[in-house]
Amino acid sequence: MRIVTASEMYAIDRDTIERIGMSEESLMENAGQAVARALLERLHPSMRIAVLAGTGNNGGDGFVVARMLKSYGYCTDVWLIPPKEKVKGAAKKALDIYENAGYEVKLYSGNEQTFVEQIAHYDVIVDALLGIGVQGAVRSPYKEIIDMVNRTNASVYAIDVPSGIPADGGAADTAVRADVTITIQCPKLSAYTFPTADYYGELVVVDIGIPPLSVARNAEFRSTWEEADVVRTLPKRQKSSHKGTYGKALVIGGSKRMTGAVTFTAKAALRSGAGLLTMAIPEAIYSVVANRIPEAMYYPCSSHDGYFSGEIDLSHLDVDAIAVGPGIGRTEGTKNVVKTVLSHDVPVVLDADALFFWNEYAPFVRKRSAATIVTPHPGEMARMLGVSIREVENDRFGVAKRLAMEYGIYVVLKGPYTIVTTPDGMQYVNTTGNPALAKGGSGDVLTGMIVAFLMQHRSIQEAISNAVWIHGKAADFLVEKGHSQLDVLATDVIEEIPNVLFHLTTTKSAEVF
Repeated sequence: MRIVTASEMYAIDRDTIERIGMSEESLMENAGQAVARALLERLHPSMRIAVLAGTGNNGGDGFVVARMLKSYGYCTDVWLIPPKEKVKGAAKKALDIYENAGYEVKLYSGNEQTFVEQIAHYDVIVDALLGIGVQGAVRSPYKEIIDMVNRTNASVYAIDVPSGIPADGGAADTAVRADVTITIQCPKLSAYTFPTADYYGELVVVDIGIPPLSVARNAEFRSTWEEADVVRTLPKRQKSSHKGTYGKALVIGGSKRMTGAVTFTAKAALRSGAGLLTMAIPEAIYSVVANRIPEAMYYPCSSHDGYFSGEIDLSHLDVDAIAVGPGIGRTEGTKNVVKTVLSHDVPVVLDADALFFWNEYAPFVRKRSAATIVTPHPGEMARMLGVSIREVENDRFGVAKRLAMEYGIYVVLKGPYTIVTTPDGMQYVNTTGNPALAKGGSGDVLTGMIVAFLMQHRSIQEAISNAVWIHGKAADFLVEKGHSQLDVLATDVIEEIPNVLFHLTTTKSAEVF
């Protein structure tokens, strides 16, 4: 499912009208009917419904929605907020059809007090006020109306985006807090960035018949990564395979203060199908870590004060992929270890403290022929780029794309709706996970899953996106099975990986993993 900016959506509409040949009126009719069908699945005929309409296409969609609801016998009022003469174009046509069908419009202008008295008595409010064209602060009377909507006890359904929300994300001073947002054709960036995503409620996407060609030639590639994508791309295991078939992974990390992180990564990699796994750890913590994962091999390395000294010899190791960083610490030894790892011509995952000295070894990354994957959370990304966390959060798609393309790397920008960006700038948004993952160790688990999947998938992007999706789905399963979002541990996520894999591999059309 493609994700677009406001300007891209406008370009897609123009392309569909001018080059494909569909009329603006037919697109509006399709949109309104699609939204109405989604509402009919959720609303009871006894509910009293208010459709709040503005002047633009969002209001036009609202007129079609209201006409459809009324034709099915639903008690529906349309409140037109601006004066009727301000409604133009396709929206005016939709309004004319609504009235020609024998339905009445309630005018807000001149009836403000009546609106205030009645708005609190609706069971459902359909927000068709502003749409994706919002720029700057919401002005009167929309500001006051939105505040009233947010104070009601009604269920609020927004059409396309909640009114007042910038389609491309960012701060929202005044905006509708929807229970459900029914987005037309393509979700907008603000549905996957914060704080705006919090205003959407449940996101429902409806298709209105815009040809994929119009989307492809007018929007950059951003797409959600769904369960169907995971099922489609999980690799098939051959009967003749052996442990070497599924890769030899090396996990480098751990220190005297953080002995658990590297263990999480290693165990998650094994749970995710890695054939063989070696843990390179400082020799000072070997006795603490060595008995935790009997399935792993161990490589104790020279240490200083409980951390890697910086001297690490990889020449005698036969490995297919390396993950470095979990629990490793921010020392000069870490910097030297990472530089040594980057000289190895295999895929490398850089996580946690391995990202701390990014600017000092970024030049090495540009020269690598094998894939490099970085997995920063917003704070780490901010440090890597020399910007504030707020700047990262306000432009998650943009900063991830710039970093990936500048260095020719895969960027996994973690957080709600983790974004996976490829070296050519294609972006895939994860759709699983919940706040249960907001706990130490979760990122270490994901790193292990990524390094394991890299060795089993033909496509690096598919390997990363599948790891991210399954990681989030494990947390979702845990909460569905009785865990709260407070109590989930990293070890719980690891132990839930088999259940997610079983679910995926028994889904209809899935191949045996």
